[in-house]
Amino acid sequence: MKEIHNRLSAYASATPSKWREKAEARIANKEWLRYSQRIAMMMLDKMEELGLTQKSVAERIGCSQQYVSRVLKGSENLSIETICKIESALGLQILEPIFIVRQ
Repeated sequence: MKEIHNRLSAYASATPSKWREKAEARIANKEWLRYSQRIAMMMLDKMEELGLTQKSVAERIGCSQQYVSRVLKGSENLSIETICKIESALGLQILEPIFIVRQ
């Protein structure tokens, strides 16, 4: 048993794993992550339809290709401003307008 432990220890990472913290963060942020993932899927579909790359979308939005990559992973907490830029750049309707009708 000690030999198995020694062999496993030889492959253990020197830095502790962050899987628990990441899992807890996903659980705590489940609601907005769901929306972020839906936006990412809408973007990917539209990008495929228009034949756009991450780089070209980044240029249209005015950000880096790396940021677009993070958005497309569905784990980025997007501001309303960023969502509006995405809508304009891709011709999408992500946020539906809310109208208050006064009588």
